[in-house]
Amino acid sequence: MMKARLPKGMGGGGSQNLQQLAKQAQKMQEQMEAVTNELEAKEYTATSGGDAVKAIVTGKMEVKEIVIKPEVVDPDDVEMLGDLITAAVNEALRSAAAEKEDRMEALSGGINIPGMF
Repeated sequence: MMKARLPKGMGGGGSQNLQQLAKQAQKMQEQMEAVTNELEAKEYTATSGGDAVKAIVTGKMEVKEIVIKPEVVDPDDVEMLGDLITAAVNEALRSAAAEKEDRMEALSGGINIPGMF
């Protein structure tokens, strides 16, 4: 059994609009999953103390590696080393979070759901 198609704007078209909306939502979800997978595989690097400390994190927000130059290790100032590590890790995590936010906003920003906004 074939459905008759009315010209756009004619008739209710409610179920057709819903189907179109569902397709859009499904496509957006698939795109978001693909971007998430891509970003989780990426690595983000940040340094502090003039490159004395380097932190590498993944898009999954996990610390992958900390690299410390030997000359920055001062037994009399362990607190400074901790601060440098914290600064590098936080900056790398900020970079990862910012890219994810930008990419997701770019995906969802273009969708128009009538009656929702």
